[in-house]
Amino acid sequence: MEWHPLDFADDSNFDAELEGTILNSLNQSPLPKNGKANSTKLPDSLYIFPILRRPFFPGMAAPLMIETGPFYEILKVIAKSENKFIGLTLTKKETDDIYTVGFDGLHKVGVLARVLRIIPMEQGGAQVILNMEKRMKIEHPVKKSKQLLAKVSYYEDDIVLSKELKAYAISIISTIKELLKLNPLFKEELQIFLSHSDFTEPGKLADFAVALTTATRDELQEVLETYDVPDRIEKALVLLKKELDLSKLQNTINQKIEVTINKSQRDFYLREQLKTIKKELGLEKEDKVTEREKFEARLKIRTLSPDVKEVIREEMEKHASLEPQSPEYALSRNYLDWLTTIPWGIKSPDIHNLKEAEKILEKDHYGLEDVKQRIIEFIGVAKLSGSLKGSILCLVGPPGVGKTSIGKSIARALNRKFFRFSVGGMRDEAEIKGHRRTYIGAMPGKIVQALKYCQTMNPVIMLDEVDKLVSNYQGDPASALLEVLDPEQNVEFLDHYLDVRCDLSDVLFIVTANVLDSIPEPLLDRMDIMRLSGYITEEKLQIAKRYLIPKNRTQVGLKPKQVTFSQESLRALIDGYAREAGVRTLENNLKKILRKITVKIVRESEAKPQKKKAAANIYPIDPKDLQEYLGKPQFHTDRLYESPPIGVCCGLAWTSMGGTTLYVEAIKVPNAKTEMKLTGQAGDVMKESSEIAWSYLHARAHMYAPGIAFFQKGQIHLHIPEGATPKDGPSAGVTMVTAMISLLLNTPIVNDLAMTGELTLTGRVLPIGGVKEKLVAAKRAGIKTIIFPKDNLRDIDELAAHIKKGITIHFVDHYDEVFKIAFPHKKMKSV
Repeated sequence: MEWHPLDFADDSNFDAELEGTILNSLNQSPLPKNGKANSTKLPDSLYIFPILRRPFFPGMAAPLMIETGPFYEILKVIAKSENKFIGLTLTKKETDDIYTVGFDGLHKVGVLARVLRIIPMEQGGAQVILNMEKRMKIEHPVKKSKQLLAKVSYYEDDIVLSKELKAYAISIISTIKELLKLNPLFKEELQIFLSHSDFTEPGKLADFAVALTTATRDELQEVLETYDVPDRIEKALVLLKKELDLSKLQNTINQKIEVTINKSQRDFYLREQLKTIKKELGLEKEDKVTEREKFEARLKIRTLSPDVKEVIREEMEKHASLEPQSPEYALSRNYLDWLTTIPWGIKSPDIHNLKEAEKILEKDHYGLEDVKQRIIEFIGVAKLSGSLKGSILCLVGPPGVGKTSIGKSIARALNRKFFRFSVGGMRDEAEIKGHRRTYIGAMPGKIVQALKYCQTMNPVIMLDEVDKLVSNYQGDPASALLEVLDPEQNVEFLDHYLDVRCDLSDVLFIVTANVLDSIPEPLLDRMDIMRLSGYITEEKLQIAKRYLIPKNRTQVGLKPKQVTFSQESLRALIDGYAREAGVRTLENNLKKILRKITVKIVRESEAKPQKKKAAANIYPIDPKDLQEYLGKPQFHTDRLYESPPIGVCCGLAWTSMGGTTLYVEAIKVPNAKTEMKLTGQAGDVMKESSEIAWSYLHARAHMYAPGIAFFQKGQIHLHIPEGATPKDGPSAGVTMVTAMISLLLNTPIVNDLAMTGELTLTGRVLPIGGVKEKLVAAKRAGIKTIIFPKDNLRDIDELAAHIKKGITIHFVDHYDEVFKIAFPHKKMKSV
């Protein structure tokens, strides 16, 4: 390759002194004006150029980029020298900086390179074409030199061809041929090598072979430093074999990928050809035409308002003008899909048959007579008025009492589709009113989704757990529900995704909640409240016999005769394992028993397949069997005391899980001053009730305990057991006063008595809530006598007779009446 000299005479950065220093160190003279070399003598000193990635080998021709800097200045001077030699050595670390690395950071063995051509770069520096001449070794650095100038020695291959070397050479050539088949890129490098080398030279063949590989820099440097040709050619063959294996693996992977790609392309072309043929024959239409016809077919069976018609027409025109490859095409198609899927004007015919409704409610639910009656009234009004518009039912009660199943029964009774979704934990109003179409993945809200699912504009939609809505900085879905549930607003409900008005006035909304306290007042004001208080033992007994046992027995594959529950076993199961207000725990325990019986039957059938006895697979469940299937009872009694001691009074409380008994205990502790202390994790309202009770008794103690000093030099400690459970509410006022009077008189209250009522400072007993729940809790605890405020007489009268059966109820208006019932043997001093 001919070298074309460059003229650096016009370079203002050229350093003549540097040129002289370099040329002297190389034992050469400056290049004559005619550009011809004077000698081919190899210099004993070389300027070393560090390289980072991989070493060069003798016999190679390769380009090298030299950036502007100290090496570029050296290069300009070397270009004017006679033979233009430089040394190339590999750094010991690939991360080293070539401008700061010293001789300690360089490998000793490198190559002598001759500069063939220098091509200046526009951005500065130059690309240098080099020919690698032979191996060289750094002996020691030249002193008093700021550059990497070193004394070097050279190595020439001096070998005698042997059979072993010839065999190695043939193996290398065979491997290279295989590599050429797998990677044609090696062919060009092979032609370059052949132009100035011969395969009969094993040393050069080894250098060329190893240069073809993608071995690591350390493996290549090891070969470069191997002077012994047999060792070198052996190492080269090993690296070449590794490269062959790697190329085969790469080729296998490429073939697999090409097969997959070719198959996909082939399938695509065939589908496109098939589509074109069908279009030509009139068997298939374009996607846009097909979709448009699908949308128009949907609209034919729907009754659209003028506004909706106009929006759909405009969107269809827009959709027709878009190309299928356009990103907006899919958005427009999805929007039209939703607009045409909504059942505009489609309604299921209502059935307002009271007898049929009563039959369905009786079949699906036992008890809950007040709720059933309210639903029948609701349907009766709808029959006369011809519409259920403006009706939003709110079913409130503890878990497991049948709120969701009642909603399904209402839908069945009215012949309407039913859709339920839970709003518990919902924090984004977009789930109610939809996302705006500008967002990726936008979709309508749950209300519109319910209409699409039911395909009628008058379904029954149940919003479950409405008392557990989340309202914070992230959103306020409760406010979004106001528009949905307000009969005056939902006539023109606007979903953000549809962006057209939607009439929800024909939808019957049913919401469920465990408590009403957490429901926002504006939302609660729009609802018709129906309370499901829970079931007493007799009701649970009938529910288990009529519904739970037959349903779950069928689910596990048992026949009615294979397992039977006695009346006593069901009662023991309810009292000992399932005392909650609902029947969910009762059902779970029944499932557990039935599963274990199923396992027993299967094991018996496997153990005696030929000798099956008819009576062997019959399992009657008695009270004594419950511990075998369910373990020890979880509950023993709701009564802490069978006979209350002095200073203890039984109250009644309401919780989200139903009613429960609530005892108040009072003791006297010596103290410097007379005061009262309350414990038991009582809330603020209950603390105020205790202070009212203390003040009231302090003011009237002379009437209830004449001649007895009022707790002089003593602290009265009031405690409400089960201190880990938070308690609050005003209805424990009369209970607290009664417990303190019992302590003051040193007399226990009468047995089997419970009471509830809010007390004022003047002794008036005010009405309370949760009457049914408290009555059920008292009956479950075996209490025979209950004191209620007189103003709750109306609530008691509305209860079914079987709930009040066996309980004596006293209605009081003032605490004096409570005193006479609780302490019948004590006389109260008149004012």
